[in-house]
Parts: sequence; structure tokens; C-alpha cells
Amino acid sequence: MRMPYFAERCRFQRSNNWIVSICFLVSSGAYAQDSGTDEPGARVFSITPRIALTETLTDNVRLAATAQQSELVTELSPGIRVVSNTAHLKGYFDYSVDQLVYAKNPSANTQQNALSTVATLEAIDNWAYIDFSGSQSQQAISAFGTLSNNNADINSNLTEVSNYRFSPYVRGHIVSLADYEVRYSLSDTRSDSAVSDVSSVDSMVKLSGASAFKNLAWTSEITQQNVDYSAGRATTANRLNLSLTYALSPQLRVSADGGREANNYTTLDKENYANSGIGFAWSPSPLTRFQASRDQRSFGEAHNISLEHRTEKTAWRFTDTNDVSVTPNQTGVTSQGAVFDILFQQFSAIEPDPTARTQLVNSYLQANGLSPNAVVLSNYLTSAVALERRQDLSVALIGVRDTVTFIASRSQSNRLDLISRGVDDLSTSSILRQHGFSIIYAHRLTPDFSMTAFLSQQNIAGDLSQQDATLRSVKFNLSSRFGKKSSGLVSLVRTVSSGGAASYTENAVTVNLIVQF
Repeated sequence: MRMPYFAERCRFQRSNNWIVSICFLVSSGAYAQDSGTDEPGARVFSITPRIALTETLTDNVRLAATAQQSELVTELSPGIRVVSNTAHLKGYFDYSVDQLVYAKNPSANTQQNALSTVATLEAIDNWAYIDFSGSQSQQAISAFGTLSNNNADINSNLTEVSNYRFSPYVRGHIVSLADYEVRYSLSDTRSDSAVSDVSSVDSMVKLSGASAFKNLAWTSEITQQNVDYSAGRATTANRLNLSLTYALSPQLRVSADGGREANNYTTLDKENYANSGIGFAWSPSPLTRFQASRDQRSFGEAHNISLEHRTEKTAWRFTDTNDVSVTPNQTGVTSQGAVFDILFQQFSAIEPDPTARTQLVNSYLQANGLSPNAVVLSNYLTSAVALERRQDLSVALIGVRDTVTFIASRSQSNRLDLISRGVDDLSTSSILRQHGFSIIYAHRLTPDFSMTAFLSQQNIAGDLSQQDATLRSVKFNLSSRFGKKSSGLVSLVRTVSSGGAASYTENAVTVNLIVQF
């Protein structure tokens, strides 16, 4: 019997050591499913049920500064993962329901949902599509509240947040004159807290094409966004923008744009504003991409800078954005986390297909005991439109047995809509600053056994000194696979929180067993 397609594809790639090690992991059973055919490029649809049992022993389950209480938390988590790479449906669906039982605090017994899904359905060949994404996870209600890296802690500042996006669209050609795309999007963010739920409706019509002048292309875009905060007020923004792009060379393009926008971000009624901007994109090689744009908007300057670079054994990624944000500091439902994203970028050398690459990255993460969604900055809930400046840096160093990942983030948010009466962090402080980093070192001792060390720190600051806080965490994991269907993990973690709403220390031991069917 031949090896799965993804492993076979790896076998014919360049013979770099790190690629060979990834392929070995895949062919030795890192994948739970096969395509069921021997043909390379076969379409894949797989369903993998699983069940996980987790025991956590903590010396401070309530995150108290004094009178700490130890606790044994049992967590039973049935789940399922569906991956589709068929002709018309590409994406994944990963869901688990976690039942937490507390030995000493039965009144705290609870149920948590964990969901991550992204999919694209090609409803009509080469014309009509539907994008869908969603997530459910535990998030902080307030960045100024008690922060924790452990969902098993009894923490009133944690709540379950769900975020869904549904977006049908069509795209095609108008004879040989232009390309078009018409898109409609519905987004919804809800939580169990008193902070506002957020729903938004976005629509877009986009035309683009070449001009009579060589190397000059044009794009015209009309957008509309309606955002409604259940505990705040609704805002509306319309924008018409025309952009011209000129290719100075195959590697370098420059652009300029201008147009009009109307919004009520800072006023009761919509007002009209002119906007303009410039940008460029440079790709000196297939391994390096750099682009930057700067726009003058109704609220001031907006910019977007991104740099991606990879070598045989490293991947580098940097982004710097300043723009309006409906939910500041949210990770977004189209991302599985910073660690996943940087490896997804790196593994494009072996697997260009996004869905197949998702499976490849998840297999590598599982084999090396890495968490895809390590969070550097805590998410928090908002009740009004804000202006957010955010910078993110990710670096991955990949060897035959070792992977080192460095992630650093910094953000600064302030409320743009000062008319709203919605209550959140940006109504109690005019500005919220966060910065932090995470260093993850993974070493694969054998094909089935690995160890991982984590070091992270997060700093939070507001207007008041009592809003300043620091959260530090050190974690050590030992993980192992038991055959092709089961794996285990032992984790030791120490967390220290100082300043802010709560100062505490917590030491915890976690034992986790996962069985796939």
C-alpha cells in the first residue's frame, strides 16, 4: 500500500533536511486520514472523531493573591475534525465540547465549546462562491481584568465568544474589458457577557482591468458597511475608491488612489470626506514580498505594511496596520493562530494547495507538541468602533528535530466613536496599550516523542496606574504518540500576574490523553 498523497508529494520535493523531517512525520502516521486512492492529487474528504481526557491539578484555581485554593479539574472533550479538499468544497471544521468537573467546587462545573472552521464552496463553476468562517473560544471580557492562560481556572473575567462570517460572492469577466467581483458579507460576534454583541453587514462591488497604457491597471471599488452594537449604537460607512497601479518592473508596482467616503464614526449623522492614498508592492523573489500603503481618511492616517520572507529553514513575517476596527485586537476567524500562520507560510515550499497545506501544518504541530493558537495579546470585547494600531512579528526557525518560534505583538487602541454610550475598556480608559512576546522551543526526541518549552509575557497599560498589569508564564510539555490513533501530553506551567485587577501566582500540572477514531 502506498503512502498518503501528502507524504508522497513531499518525497519528490527538494532534499532539505527540514523538508525530509516533515515528510517523515507525515508518512509515519501523523495524518489521521488518507484520501482513499493511490492517485497523486486525489481529492480528499475526511472525518476524524476524537475524545480527550484532561486532568489538571492547580494550586490556585481562583487566581487569588492570598488564601489560594488547590483544585483537581477533570475535562472530558469529545470532538470531530472534518477536512474537505473536493472540487467544490475546500476547508476544515474542528469542534469539541468540553465538560469541566471540579473536585472541590462542583458549583463551578461548566461546559465550554471550542470551534474553528474556514470553508469555501464553489456553488457555480468559476463564478459563484460562498465563504464561511467561524470560531468559539474562551476570551477575556476586559483587558484590565484578571488574565489567565488556563481555561480551567475559575475566572469571572473569562467568557465564551462566538464569531461567524457568511459571505456569498460572484466573480468573472466582462468580455475582455474588466474583471468583476460582487460580495455580500454577514458577520456576528456574541458572548455571554454584558459587553455588546456585534453584527455587521458588508457589501462590495469591484471592477478592475488593464488600460490603454502599457503596465497601467485600474481598480474601482464601492463598499458599504453597517455595524450594530447591541449595547452601543449603529454606525454606517460608505466608500467609493479608484486606484491606479503602474508596474515599473515585473517585481515592483506603485499605486495611487482617491475617492470619497461617508460615515458617522464621530458624528450623529453621516458626513462626507475625501480620501486619497499611495502604495507600492515589491517582490524581488518568490520567497520575499514587501508591500506598503498609506491613506488619508476621515479619522486621519491609515496604513498597512507587510513583509514576508522565507529561506530553506526560516520564515519571517511582519505586519503594521493602523485602521478602523469593529472588534479591536481580535485574532479573526480566518486564522488558526500565529504559530500556525508562520508555519503555513513556510510550508508553501512543499504544498501550494491551501487545504492540503493546512493538514500538513496541523500534522507537524501535533507531532512536535506545538499549539497552533498561542496568544501573545489577550483579546477583549468592545461596544463601539475603535481606531487600532497593531504590529506583529513572527519568526520560525525549523531544523531536522528542532523548531524555534518567536512571536511579538504590540497594539494601541482608542475609541473612535465618542458618541456611543457602550461600556467597555475604551470607555474607562481613553487608550489601551498592549505589548508582549512568546518564545516556543520544540525538540523532537524520537518520531513519536517530543518536548516543548514556552516562555511568554504580556504587558497592559491604560490611563490609570491601577490598570497597568504584567502576565508572565513558563510552560514545559512532554508529548508522545501511542500508535496512529492516540497521543498524550504532560504539561508543567507556572504563571505570575502582577499589578492590575489581580496579582497572583499559579502552578499547575496537566495530563492529557487524546484518542482518534
